[in-house]
Amino acid sequence: MRISEALAVETGHFINEGRTIKVEQQIEKDNPRLVKHLKTAAAKREIDLHPKVAEFLKRYMIGKAGLLFCTASKTPHMYSNLADRWLTPRLRKMGIAERGMGWHSFKRFRKTWLRGRRCLEDINNFWMAHKPQTMSEVYSHLYEELEMRLAEAERVENGFDLPKATLGECKNKELAAVIAPSAPRKSGAKSGDEVAA
Repeated sequence: MRISEALAVETGHFINEGRTIKVEQQIEKDNPRLVKHLKTAAAKREIDLHPKVAEFLKRYMIGKAGLLFCTASKTPHMYSNLADRWLTPRLRKMGIAERGMGWHSFKRFRKTWLRGRRCLEDINNFWMAHKPQTMSEVYSHLYEELEMRLAEAERVENGFDLPKATLGECKNKELAAVIAPSAPRKSGAKSGDEVAA
């Protein structure tokens, strides 16, 4: 997901017993508020989760309603603030802070992971919000095959290790404690558990 979409996820966006997230809104770039428009038409989609990720997020959602990740005053996080205060300092500490290594690097990592795992391209593009480019992609409706999508999400796995505790059980309760484990690892980079500590 784009960071603006991830920060706008609400508990009501989880369907299929928590295995799927409906992407329907995002956080406005320079204002901490939800907007119903997305970056592209293809961005309105469903993203299927590996069962372990779904279970992790279900545990995190216990007792919560509304935004999954929000400030103490229940307003949306602004992703530029999170980048400045949380992401960039941790990337520096891990020794992988470089130009272009921001929130979008997580999406690039996921696309690379899915391709490396030979994810069905039609489903890959659907999850990534990439619009069809060829007539074969236009004609294909694999994205409508829920059981196939869920099986594919389980088969391709995540490409990162989940923290051992749910976010609510961790000392550091910031949004990025969930996202940090998916940072592309370079030699000497620490695991998500070490970053979140």
